[in-house]
Amino acid sequence: MSALASGRLMTAALALCAAPLCADPVVEVTLETGQVLAQWPLGTGAELCLHWSHSVTGGAVADCFIQQAGQFMLMRSYLHDGAAGLGEIPGRGQMVAAPEGGYWIERMAEPLADNRLTLRIGSSSVGHRLTLEAAQLDLSALAPGARATLTLKPE
Repeated sequence: MSALASGRLMTAALALCAAPLCADPVVEVTLETGQVLAQWPLGTGAELCLHWSHSVTGGAVADCFIQQAGQFMLMRSYLHDGAAGLGEIPGRGQMVAAPEGGYWIERMAEPLADNRLTLRIGSSSVGHRLTLEAAQLDLSALAPGARATLTLKPE
């Protein structure tokens, strides 16, 4: 199955919860063309993570988000090492060693302006992908080079 077909199936499956019966806010992944790649229900306690490879070192990086009372929040970030510009910033979470190597910056609780995150999707070598529980969406396979927005939409 092609990446595009796979993405369409995932979009269809995840969009089922966007119906009025769903009480949870939804994270919508939209390209600048207006094409919706996915709609992900983001219930209380659920964590949506954006993963990619660092552009210089190639090491793993992740930002993980939750919704709290309808606010899209960056809660933690994974960094493969403490290279220049990476690490703990006073007052913005706490750095803890990760069992798999690298470290997490936990308890960031940083609200996203306008409940959205905009990014330029990298190539396959960057490997931008979203995960929510067992579901995964490979953004780099679907739309490399495209501008995308993740928006938390109210319930």
